[in-house]
Amino acid sequence: MSGRSFAQKALSRASGCDAAVGDTVVAKVDLAMSHENAALVSSKFREMGAERIWDPAKVVLVFDHRMPANTVSAAEGHRKVRLFAEEEGIESFYRHGEGICHQVLPEMGHVRSGELIVGSDSHTTTYGAFGAFATGIGATEMAAVWATGELWFRVPETLRLSIEGRLPEGCMSKDVILKAIGELGADGADYCCVEYVGGAVDGMSVSSRMVMCNMAVEMGAKAGVCFPDDKTRRYLGERGSGGEELFSDEDSAQHCHSMDVSGLVPQVAAPHSVDNVLPADELSDVSVDQAVLGSCTNGRLEDLRAAASLLKGRRVSAATRLIVVPASRETALRAMEDGTMRTLMEAGAIVTNPGCGPCLGAHQGLLAAGETAVATTNRNFRGRMGSPEAEVYLASPLTVAASAVTGRITDPREVMR
Repeated sequence: MSGRSFAQKALSRASGCDAAVGDTVVAKVDLAMSHENAALVSSKFREMGAERIWDPAKVVLVFDHRMPANTVSAAEGHRKVRLFAEEEGIESFYRHGEGICHQVLPEMGHVRSGELIVGSDSHTTTYGAFGAFATGIGATEMAAVWATGELWFRVPETLRLSIEGRLPEGCMSKDVILKAIGELGADGADYCCVEYVGGAVDGMSVSSRMVMCNMAVEMGAKAGVCFPDDKTRRYLGERGSGGEELFSDEDSAQHCHSMDVSGLVPQVAAPHSVDNVLPADELSDVSVDQAVLGSCTNGRLEDLRAAASLLKGRRVSAATRLIVVPASRETALRAMEDGTMRTLMEAGAIVTNPGCGPCLGAHQGLLAAGETAVATTNRNFRGRMGSPEAEVYLASPLTVAASAVTGRITDPREVMR
């Protein structure tokens, strides 16, 4: 094997050295993102004796997890971050409900191909959909980045996931990634960079690729990437960004896995693990108290439109509450303009402001003991969305919408017929 992977090239660029797989490098960070946990990061930053952020223009802050503040503690944390941002001159600070960080950053032109992006949130891997090397880090690591602009990385091995075929009716990219995680396991890509390639990925929208990269971390990956093409360039160009495109050499992957999605059926991850994946029609006896459409995984416009297309002319079951959480203000506005939001609300959906609320079990849709939810979110471990005695199933927007109509987990093709 003589070729160089995307991960090697990205970390070589950022570190200024010719990095080999397994090497530890000190790399310069291009962009650092934090959300409400910036309150904790700022405390660690001061504790380590740092005086000024290395480059305020490369730091982005977003309030999204508990927005508006759901407790007095959250409100105090918000105030702390606002004061810190003012002291440090951080101008890229989205403090008034602009949306979920992983949607807001690309929308606002902060994400560029080929760059090294770190975030104090595990789903920072989402930005790999734009050809960036993006990964989540802890609060202490982020404090060090704020102080120095650098961080050490071990160059990961590569898992190349080749996905071919045309997605059948009723399936979305969420079904693809759930199927992949079910096959590979929750640790199947442990500390790897997952490269999503193949005809099925080429045919996906940028939003669908964001789903794939978002959930790379759910199989243990350090990063995930979809290589730039005209769709990527158009999206970034419209937002005034671009970057240096990096591609893997053909023979650079240490691990390979292939899938043909032509015969795929809608998938669901059952409690309490994201790799406990089954076809939706095998879970049709599971009643649903709550259906959640949203999150950094599936709260974008194409997701809301998919759900609305199924819900049009139908009503949410009286036994089920459907909560819709747009990924960003821009998403919500566009969904209002094209009638998508009206369709969802006429069907009986409860629409919240853009944010993370129910996904992390903070507010706007917690579960009581014994209740069951089906959600387009990315994690379903015990207690994720409220009571540890509740159960969370993960599925695509179409499956969630269909389940909201019937009041039980439902293969969307059953409703679409």
